[in-house]
Amino acid sequence: MAALTLSPNLATWAIAALATLGVIVRPFSWPEAIWAVTGALALVLLGLLPAGTAWEGVLKGTDVYLFLVGMMLMSEVARKEGLFDWLAGIAVRTAQGSATRLFTLVYLVGTVVTVFLSNDACAVVLTPAVYAATRAAKVENPLPYLFICAFIANAASFVLPISNPANLVVFAEHMPPLTRWLALFALPSLLAIGTTYLVLRLTQNGTLKQQSVAT
Repeated sequence: MAALTLSPNLATWAIAALATLGVIVRPFSWPEAIWAVTGALALVLLGLLPAGTAWEGVLKGTDVYLFLVGMMLMSEVARKEGLFDWLAGIAVRTAQGSATRLFTLVYLVGTVVTVFLSNDACAVVLTPAVYAATRAAKVENPLPYLFICAFIANAASFVLPISNPANLVVFAEHMPPLTRWLALFALPSLLAIGTTYLVLRLTQNGTLKQQSVAT
C-alpha cells in the first residue's frame, strides 16, 4: 500500500495494463467486460480514482451504450436473418470462379458492412460468413479473404461516425455535424481504403493466383 501511495501513477498504469491484458488474453475464458470492470473497480477501491469521478464517467457514456446496444441488435438480427451469409454468397457467385475477383468483391462487402454497421460487425460477424462462403466455394486457402475483414474494419472506420463506436468516445459531446465530418474524413478514409486494398492485393497476389473458386 505504501508503494501505491508513493507512486500512484505507476500503480494506475500497472492496473490499466493488467486489465488490458485480461481483455486481450481472457484468462479462464472470462468475458472481456469482467477484466475491464475489475480494473476500474480496483482503481476506485485503491483510491486511485475518486468514486464520484468514476460514476460521472459512467453516466457520460449513455449515448455510447445506447449506440452499441442498437448496433449489436441490428447486427444480431442481420446475422439471424442470414444477411452476412447472403452477402458473402453473392460475392462468391459473382466472382465466377476468379479468386482475384472474389477478393475485390469481399473487400467491397467488408467496406459497406464497416461503414453502415460498424467495424465490429465486419470483424466479428462478417468474418465467419466469409470463411463459410470460401469453404463452400472450395477455396484452398481462405486467409486472404479473412485478412480483408480484419484490415477493412480499421481502414473504413472513419467514413461515418457510426463506423466505429470509438468515434463516439473520442469526440463525445464535440461530435461534428455529418457534413463537417465528411469534409474532415471522407478523403482520408478513401485513401486508407484504397491503400489497404492495394497493399493486401500485393501481399496476397501470389496466393490468389494459385487458387480457384467453385461456382
